[in-house]
Amino acid sequence: MSELRIATRRSPLALHQAESVRERLARIGVASRLITVETSGDRRQDVALVAMGGQGVFAGEVQRAVLAGEADIAVHSAKDLPSTSPEGLVFACVNERRDPADALVGRSLAGLGPGATVATGSPRRRALLLERRPDLNVVGLRGNMATRLAAVGRNGVDAVIAAMAALERLGATDLVAERLDPTWFVPQVGQGALALETRIGDEAVLEQLDGLNDRDAFVAVSAERAFLAELGAGCAIPAGALALAQNGAVSIAGVMIGIDGATSVRATRDGVDPRDVGVALARHLRDERHGAELPGWEP
Repeated sequence: MSELRIATRRSPLALHQAESVRERLARIGVASRLITVETSGDRRQDVALVAMGGQGVFAGEVQRAVLAGEADIAVHSAKDLPSTSPEGLVFACVNERRDPADALVGRSLAGLGPGATVATGSPRRRALLLERRPDLNVVGLRGNMATRLAAVGRNGVDAVIAAMAALERLGATDLVAERLDPTWFVPQVGQGALALETRIGDEAVLEQLDGLNDRDAFVAVSAERAFLAELGAGCAIPAGALALAQNGAVSIAGVMIGIDGATSVRATRDGVDPRDVGVALARHLRDERHGAELPGWEP
């Protein structure tokens, strides 16, 4: 194959991510070019992601471009992917993983006074923030990264929550008021990671992607995706997980939290097989710790 076609969303962050994949392919001698796709999530920025179906609204059209033969690779923020790939595609590679933590932009947690307003479109972020600071006023927020960052100081918004990895990729870490410790502010599954999909059976592309794969990051994200798949949930549910893979072993920490932040269940699991570890953690939190009974959680 003389040139790989890389399907990506059109947002500035998505283009930056896809360009980083193109550059890495070039370093291993593989030529490629970008194919931009407008997704339903990008078109309908006046509608909350939860109302649109949550996870997948930024991925579906990009995936379909590969399935239709218009592109060879789909590049995603792993946190935007549903927990299973559609028929015909394979979750093939995690190109890189940056800091998976979330961050406050505008003011730190200690700098937010009682009743201060924090904006986020994520039920997980909302619930985790209210768990630590039930006095805060948490409001919804949509738009690309530039739009969300620009919300600080407007319409009474004192701070917004953003992914550290996105801020790093955009060179905007100087805006961080506080990095939120992921041991308590547990990230969205796959946060910070770039995930690549291709067609099942396309061995030439799979071989080339193998040269980009960060194997420990791939194992960690695979464990997190197994956790999410077992819960049957996406970004519309306040749950998160963060795994670490090293020397053939994987450890994962997860949380299920009530939508109001008043109650939560947390646990960790360790093992060798990423799917087994992720599934075991989800079942423990959901069934043994009664996470399915928390407010706002629906199977």
